[in-house]
Amino acid sequence: MQKDNFSYLLVALLIFIIGVPITFDLDLISLQVSRILGITCLLAVGVWSLQGTKQLFFAGMVVAIAGVILNILSVTREDDTLHIFSLVAMFVFLLLASISALRQVAVGNDISPNRIIGAICIYLLLGVIWSIAYSVTEHWQPGSFHGLTEQVSATWNRDWVYYSFVTLTTLGYGDITPVSQTARSLSLIEAVVGQFYIAVLVAGLVSAYISDRQGRSDSD
Repeated sequence: MQKDNFSYLLVALLIFIIGVPITFDLDLISLQVSRILGITCLLAVGVWSLQGTKQLFFAGMVVAIAGVILNILSVTREDDTLHIFSLVAMFVFLLLASISALRQVAVGNDISPNRIIGAICIYLLLGVIWSIAYSVTEHWQPGSFHGLTEQVSATWNRDWVYYSFVTLTTLGYGDITPVSQTARSLSLIEAVVGQFYIAVLVAGLVSAYISDRQGRSDSD
C-alpha cells in the first residue's frame, strides 16, 4: 500500500463536500455541472486510494468509470433511473474505499500520517455514504424529509451532504428533519455510528501510540 494513498481520497472528499458547493454559491457553475463535477471528482480521484490492493483497485476502477458515465448520462438526458444507478455505483465505490481504509487504519501499532488521514477519510466517507442513502430514501418515499432547500426527490440535492454531517456529528440544527420512519431510522443509526467511530478511533490511536512508544523504549 502506498504511504500517501489516502491523501488522494481526502482531497477528493474535500472537493466534493466543500469545494463544489462553494463554487456553486459563487455562481461559477450550475447545479447540473456541480453534480457532474462533484461526483466525477470523487470517483476519479478517489479511486487512486485503492492502489496497492489489486482486487479493490480494479473493482473500484470499474465502478468509478460506470458511476461517472451514468452520472453524466443522467444529467444530459435528465433520466431519474440513470441517476439512481449512478448513486448506487457511487455507494459501492465508497464502500470499497471504506474497506481499503479500514484495512490499513485498523491494523498495526505505528502512527503514520497516512494512517491518520485514512481515519479521517473513513469518517468523511460515512457522511457521504449516508447522504446517498437519504437521497435514495427521498426518491422512493417523497416527503421523507422536511425543510429541504431544493424540493426535488429524484435528483441529487446538496442538502443531503449537509444534513448527513449535521447528523453524523450530532449537531442537530433542526432546519432539516426526518419525517418518515425509514428516514428517522437512518438518521438514528448514523448518529450512533458517528459517535462510536470517534470513540473507537481515539481509543485505537491512543493505544497504538502507547504501543509504539513502548516498542521504541524496549528497543533502546
